[in-house]
Amino acid sequence: MNLALSVLALLVAGAALTLALQLRAQGRRAPGSDASDLPHDALGLRHEVAALSAEAQRALKHLAVVRYDAFGSGSDRGSGGHLSWSLALLDDHGDGAVLTSIHGRNEARAYAKSISGWTCEQPLSPEEQEALAQARGA
Repeated sequence: MNLALSVLALLVAGAALTLALQLRAQGRRAPGSDASDLPHDALGLRHEVAALSAEAQRALKHLAVVRYDAFGSGSDRGSGGHLSWSLALLDDHGDGAVLTSIHGRNEARAYAKSISGWTCEQPLSPEEQEALAQARGA
């Protein structure tokens, strides 16, 4: 049965190729390949690309993470685990959020701050400002 289907598929493909070669020799095009369809199709594709481009601007694609030791001091600062972090997640318009997790010895706290137009109504820590600046440059 599979052999019969394979042979049938080869015959159909051969017939299509023969028809295309005959039309080409006569200077005609195969059905469905009319050049007059191209501007309409190209216009549709342009609209689709514009819609996808507008949607992509709203995607959170400006990302940056700053890791640090929130309670480090003096000589410890460079040798700590850097378990605290600030993460900036923004779109092309600078809208999104900065998420921060502060890890202490006995507890961890998390904060989220809304960002609109690359600015925040709440005060940002130096690490959050750094994450925002890095994300903006990305």
